[in-house]
Amino acid sequence: MSRKWNFLSLTFLVLVICVFGEDYAKYVPGKGALSIDSGDTSWMIVASAFVLLMTPGLAFFYGGMVNKKNVISTMLQSFVALGVISVLWITVGFSLCFGDSIGGIIGNPTTHFAFNGVGLAPNGDFASTIPFLLFSLFQLKFAIITPALITGSFAGRIRFRSYILFMVLFSCVIYPPLAHMTWHPDGLLRNLGVLDFAGGTVVHMSAGFAALAGALFLGKRKEIDDQPANIPFVILGTGLLWFGWFGFNAGSAFAANADAVKAFANTNLASATAMITWMFYDRFMNRKMSALGACIGAIVGLVAITPAAGFVSLGHSMLIGFLAALAGNWAIRFQKKLAVDDTLDVFASHGVGGVVGMILTGVLAEDVGLIHGKPDVFLMHLATLFGVAIFAFGGSYGLCAVVNAMIPMRVSSDQEQRGLDSSQHGEKLN
Repeated sequence: MSRKWNFLSLTFLVLVICVFGEDYAKYVPGKGALSIDSGDTSWMIVASAFVLLMTPGLAFFYGGMVNKKNVISTMLQSFVALGVISVLWITVGFSLCFGDSIGGIIGNPTTHFAFNGVGLAPNGDFASTIPFLLFSLFQLKFAIITPALITGSFAGRIRFRSYILFMVLFSCVIYPPLAHMTWHPDGLLRNLGVLDFAGGTVVHMSAGFAALAGALFLGKRKEIDDQPANIPFVILGTGLLWFGWFGFNAGSAFAANADAVKAFANTNLASATAMITWMFYDRFMNRKMSALGACIGAIVGLVAITPAAGFVSLGHSMLIGFLAALAGNWAIRFQKKLAVDDTLDVFASHGVGGVVGMILTGVLAEDVGLIHGKPDVFLMHLATLFGVAIFAFGGSYGLCAVVNAMIPMRVSSDQEQRGLDSSQHGEKLN
C-alpha cells in the first residue's frame, strides 16, 4: 500500500502543477515601474547555483563523518531533498513562505499555489530588479538544505520512507512560518525589528533544534561507532559548503551591490577565523589539531555569520567567528557527556552556532546593535531565540510522533546492525 501511495502522490502533484502551474508570460522590458537589471539577475542566477551546490556538499560532509555501513544512506538523505523539496516548493511551499500574509505568521497557500503568479517580471515587495521566478528559485535552495541539515542528528537509525514524510511535514509546518515571519515584508518578526540577513533563525536554528528533537525521539544508537568513514569526503564537503555559502549570504542582498560584497567578505573571514580558532583551542586543550576539527570549526563560523553577514564590519565578523568556534567546541564536548545521541553534532554546530550568531547580530549590528546604545534589537533577538527554539523543537518532536504513528521512524535492530546502506537501499560502499 505504501509503495502505491508514494507513486500516486507524486502523480497527483505532477498533474496539479501541470494543470494549475504558471504559464510564464513573456517579459517585456520597459513596462511598468520595475525592470530587470541584467547584472543583478546574473549574480542571483550564479548565487542560486552556489546555494544548490551546498546540499551535495553537505552530503559529502555528513557522509564522510559516519561509519562505513551508513555512508550511502546518509548522503542520500541530503541529496534526496533536492527532488522532494523542489516539487513541494512549486506546489505549495513557496506560497506558504511568501504568499499573502495571514496575520504576519504564514503565507496564504493559495496565493502562489503551483507557482501561480510567479512569473518573469520583478515583484517589488521582494526583489525589484530580478524576475520573481528567480527570487523564488533562490529561496528554494534554502528550503532544500534546511531539512537536509537535520539528518546528521539521526544518521544510522532512521527509516528512509519515514524521513521523507518527516521532511515534507517539516517543510510545510515548521519552515514556512519562520521564513514568512522573518523575510516577508509583512512578517511578524521582520516588523518587530529582528535582523536575519540569510537564515540564522530560519535555517540554522530551526534545523538545529529539530535535530535535537529527532535525536531525542529516536533514542541512542545500538552501537555507537564514531570512526569517520572518509575524512577526505569531509574536507571536500567543507570546501563545497564554504564555496556555496558565498551565494547563501552574499546572494541574500538580492543584487550585485555593496551589501553583497560586505556579506561575501564577512562570510569568508568569519569562517577562516572560526577554523583556526577551533584548531588552536584544541591544541591549547592538549588535543590534536585534526582535519575534522578544522572542518567543523569552519562550518560553525559560516553558521554564526549567516544572520549578521550584511549588518556587521569585518572586525566584528572575526569576533563572531572566534566566539562561535569556542561555543561550538564547548557545546560538542558538553553534549557528548549527556545521554543525547546527536550522531553528527548538528545541534551543537547549527543550533548553538545559530543562537550565537543571532545574539551577536543584536549586539554588533551597525547603527542598531547593543554596542551603539540601542537595546531594542538585542532584546527582540533574545525573545525571538526563545520563541524559535520552543517552536522548532516542540513542533519537530510532535511531527516525529505523527510520522512514527504512520510509519515507524526507527529501523529494526537487525537493520541498524547491518547498516542502512544495505537494509534501506540494497547498496554497499566498496
